[in-house]
Amino acid sequence: MIKVLQIGVGPLGRKIVKLASRRTNLKFIGAVDLDKNLDGKDLGEISEAGKLGVKIRNDLKQAVGKKKIDVAILTTVSSAKMIAWQIEEIAKLGINIVTTCEELSFPWNRHKAVAKKIDQICKKYNVACLATGVNPGFLMDYLPCALTSVNFKVEKVKVLRFQNASYRRIPFQKKIGVGLTRKEFNERVKAGLIRHVGLPESIDMIAACMSWKLSDVKETIKPVIAKQKLTNGFTDVEKGMVCGVEQIGKGLIGEKEAIRLHFRASIDEKEPLDSVEIKGVPNIKSVIQGGVNGDIATAAITLNSLGNILKVTPGLKTMLDVPVPGCAW
Repeated sequence: MIKVLQIGVGPLGRKIVKLASRRTNLKFIGAVDLDKNLDGKDLGEISEAGKLGVKIRNDLKQAVGKKKIDVAILTTVSSAKMIAWQIEEIAKLGINIVTTCEELSFPWNRHKAVAKKIDQICKKYNVACLATGVNPGFLMDYLPCALTSVNFKVEKVKVLRFQNASYRRIPFQKKIGVGLTRKEFNERVKAGLIRHVGLPESIDMIAACMSWKLSDVKETIKPVIAKQKLTNGFTDVEKGMVCGVEQIGKGLIGEKEAIRLHFRASIDEKEPLDSVEIKGVPNIKSVIQGGVNGDIATAAITLNSLGNILKVTPGLKTMLDVPVPGCAW
């Protein structure tokens, strides 16, 4: 039985708790969230999982007390820099960590100083920390890396993730700009408030797996514009307004494009899919028609990684460093 501490009881944290309540191999024994309105409330009731007898606390040490905890699930922020102090506080208590922080999925190029600090902290307190998720963490990086296992030669990796965002949680829809005007979208992009976080990190993971030294990584972002009025998101979207986001990331070797990641999420996506295409020997193309449900998959891979983090050496880990997170109940 894995004893779990949930840190962050927003929409994703609640989804994780709700799905985890059906499992027999783990047990939540503590929860933390900074929202004072949640202090003292039952984690299960807030997460629609039924009463669990676990009270949410605003303070980490109060939530832990003298309990023996194996792993903390950390679902708070996307920024490696912003999450570093949270990881340090958890590590000091001797608790391993699985987080959904996108920038930590493969931080060794873009966030090297923070990654090195987190790695040293984890080793100091003899714990391991893994960042995972459906994307980054699986579909656009770990999965293509795994598929190249049967290649004798790889020349190019191309990944598509086209999502129907109408069923995704409201914070996700807001993050991709649903309901904004073009001007509002562009302003928020400049402010760093709108973008799918993780494409450069995914490119870095694939390059590391291939032992490729990239000369440059480029990324573009633009809005997906509604061609008609849409009512299937968290808010109505008039024709001509933003209904999603489209981003393309490229990893170059010299002038040659070696990695291409194409991400699009909108509430008007007609043909959702996840696709990996590898040009090499042999050529490989794998397509998941309809795509993978991002909210369920993120919760699932987080839960499926809890046992694995207990099997690795201390330090900051990526998905390339841990055993395959199979669906073990």
